[in-house]
Amino acid sequence: MNLLKAGWIQSKTLAIGWLLLMCFLFVMPGTNLPKGGWWVDIQLDKIVHIGLFAGLIFLWASAFELHLPATKWIVLVLAVLYGTLVELVQKQWIPNRSFDVYDIIADAAGAVLGLFVWLRVYKKNKPL
Repeated sequence: MNLLKAGWIQSKTLAIGWLLLMCFLFVMPGTNLPKGGWWVDIQLDKIVHIGLFAGLIFLWASAFELHLPATKWIVLVLAVLYGTLVELVQKQWIPNRSFDVYDIIADAAGAVLGLFVWLRVYKKNKPL
């Protein structure tokens, strides 16, 4: 099966929905998030950031066919700017949330991972 031809992978609605889900999760008050336990010890929130941004870049690259080299870099930069903006908003306006530079690093790592996975899938499934 050609993964890039799968309609749901290339869905603009799914890509936009993923971004909206991320927005919702990032503005949740800190009181709604888990406290203590093993997930804090292993920095599960960083893994969540990586996964969210990897999914974001993969879905956006698939939906909007980012084949030009410059476009890929622009999307990566925009993802990191979005992650930074989220941290600033959390610090200023979201109760019990704070700015965390390691979240921005996790966001950037996730964005790079998402682009890498998309490039591998695209290279494997592109038409001749």
